[in-house]
Amino acid sequence: MTLYLQRVIDGATNGVLYGMVALALVLVFKATGVINFAQGAMAMFGTFLAFTAVDKWAVPLVVAILIGMVLSAGAAAGIERVLIRPFDPSNHLPIIIVTLALYLALNALAALLWGFDPRGFPTLFPTGSDDYLSIGGARLYYTKLGTALVAVAVVVALHLTLSRSRLGLAFRCVASNVESSRLLGVHIGRTVQSSWAIAAAVGTLAGCLAAPTTYLDPTFMDKILIYAFAAATLGGLDSIAGALVGGVVTGLAIALLTGYIPWLGGEFALGCAFFVIIAVLQFKPSGLLGRRTQDRV
Repeated sequence: MTLYLQRVIDGATNGVLYGMVALALVLVFKATGVINFAQGAMAMFGTFLAFTAVDKWAVPLVVAILIGMVLSAGAAAGIERVLIRPFDPSNHLPIIIVTLALYLALNALAALLWGFDPRGFPTLFPTGSDDYLSIGGARLYYTKLGTALVAVAVVVALHLTLSRSRLGLAFRCVASNVESSRLLGVHIGRTVQSSWAIAAAVGTLAGCLAAPTTYLDPTFMDKILIYAFAAATLGGLDSIAGALVGGVVTGLAIALLTGYIPWLGGEFALGCAFFVIIAVLQFKPSGLLGRRTQDRV
């Protein structure tokens, strides 16, 4: 029973982190109808900026993370203006290709600036051997608890903000129909730019929370991004709350499947994520909490 609880705790807390990255994907998708394949690379780059602020400038960690989020948001806004906006927003394929190219470019630039040597990233939370809560014999470490609480707070705040604000309405309008949104007075460029900036900031925060649990290098967000794709697909690509729910379910599925079917091994985790994506797209394309859309003919 203790082992089961431990796997549930680990899966759920990891899943909350996947959900946070999925949230960044959802934010861009809600405003554009496009999946940003560079989201993980943008989060990685912002995390490196925060690391540089701590390591080179001796900035307090909280301030460094905020610096990374702000710089990442500003860079994302610039990227949207220069690389994304020139394309027709109703034609998604060229934009998707640009995000794939951006993923490669950001990874190459990070490798050039910081190299491939793995680095340790400081954590916001206590990491001592006794810094945990005991739940039925299982251990919930403060690092995982703190990460989960931050992620839930961010998801709730954005859900409430975007569901009750003009910006959230603009996101939904633009993703639904660009021309109709323009006729209604929605500033298309500004709306899409805002989604990119907010998503980059959220992704950077997720990266700064994930880095202490692994190591920091130009590829450290790649696996997390795949799990986030599964989470966003499962929860619904247009649902902010669904991103968190999908992340938790994905994390639990990976932890329990790889834990109780030993011959699968830890390497099956990525396969499990792909299975989730394929199964959801096949049987429930709108996801658990996403809205089903119907095309009029």
